[in-house]
Amino acid sequence: MEAKMGRFFESVGNFFTGGDNIPWCDRDIIAGCERELADAATEEQRNDSLMRLSWALVHSRQTDDVNRGIIMLEASLDNSGSPLQTREKLYLLAVGHYRNGDYSKSRQLVERCLQIQPDWRQAISLKKAIEDKIAKDGLIGIGIATTAVGLLVGGIAAAVARKK
Repeated sequence: MEAKMGRFFESVGNFFTGGDNIPWCDRDIIAGCERELADAATEEQRNDSLMRLSWALVHSRQTDDVNRGIIMLEASLDNSGSPLQTREKLYLLAVGHYRNGDYSKSRQLVERCLQIQPDWRQAISLKKAIEDKIAKDGLIGIGIATTAVGLLVGGIAAAVARKK
């Protein structure tokens, strides 16, 4: 019984906190990636370091970092050497837009990833997280609208009752 109650409270908590399985990244990791990029000696090392830094930035809790990662990825998207690199960059862009709350853009990008590799589990998982977030936001919106209508109807009913 306790286990069921624990799962119930966890699911309610995840509903309100937006629990997803996308990892977060802290400033120390970002700083390490920035140092690695500065120390890159070859073009290949630079490109690898840029991808790691982009990953760290879009997984940050700081909006400015996420935006910086999005800008870096968008600038490098046309320079992708293979469909695999394009897929990775599209996925990271989708994560960045998801973190910023732009779920429609995130969904478009993850769909492009799935066109390249339809069975990619990470993209499928992100797509589900996006759809869950959109559904949750819709439910909250309906709840707010219902509450507003209820308050309005209650106010009108109280005004009519006072006049009688």
